[in-house]
Amino acid sequence: MAQPLVQPSCLLTILMPVRNEGVNLRFMLKMLRAIVEVPYEVLIVHDTLDDDSLQVVSEISSDQAVHAVHNTLGPGVVNALRAGVAASRGRYVLIFAADEVGPVLAIEDMLALMERGCEFVSCTRYAYGGRRLGGSFVGGVLSRAANKLFHWLAGSVLTDCTTGIKMFRRDRFESLHLESGPIGWAVAFEMSIKAQLGSLMLGEVPIVSIDRLYGGRSTFRVGPWTAAYFRWFTWGVWQLRKTSRPGAEVLVRVPSATAFGGKVNP
Repeated sequence: MAQPLVQPSCLLTILMPVRNEGVNLRFMLKMLRAIVEVPYEVLIVHDTLDDDSLQVVSEISSDQAVHAVHNTLGPGVVNALRAGVAASRGRYVLIFAADEVGPVLAIEDMLALMERGCEFVSCTRYAYGGRRLGGSFVGGVLSRAANKLFHWLAGSVLTDCTTGIKMFRRDRFESLHLESGPIGWAVAFEMSIKAQLGSLMLGEVPIVSIDRLYGGRSTFRVGPWTAAYFRWFTWGVWQLRKTSRPGAEVLVRVPSATAFGGKVNP
């Protein structure tokens, strides 16, 4: 696997698993260049050599740290994540989908929490003014209900465990011991659970999630995705309820005002 050449001062790796996201990627890279002010690299992780995202990467000027990473570990977001982290050079890694525009506006707040000592920061669509727009109606209903129920049953301090918008310290990635299969973004749910079980310092930032603003097709499938998420739902409830986590906290940064500390009671 080719290792991207980046400056030693690179603070942030932005990791995007793609599957023919050329249209969305063009827009996303322009947004990142306009908004992100810290030294960063973008890794476009693809499974196949005919992915139309590669054409976009090939057109990027050499002064931008945008690189394609061929995932040869196997299908699915979990393997794209492993391949991307292995190729990354940033102190922090941000993972999100190329068709999501909301996370770009949250990067500054997520970085602020990381710089204050957080090791794992998750965005939330369901607390502190966060919202979800677009995407599958059925998927949206299931996501909201599952997160609310999981927060109540498991005592999770994160209010949106299933969102794929996560930032974490690169040197903490291996401690998560990921076991998810290749179905959907279930690995994001697993990461949220294991970050809490591992007593990582947690942070949360609300976003307005706008799913699939431009072309392409969602890979959401009710049956397979529900089964994969249900596995982590039941496992997470069992593990978090039986694990003593005294003083578990999450630092919250709201874009309009910043509030830190305390147990979350949204």
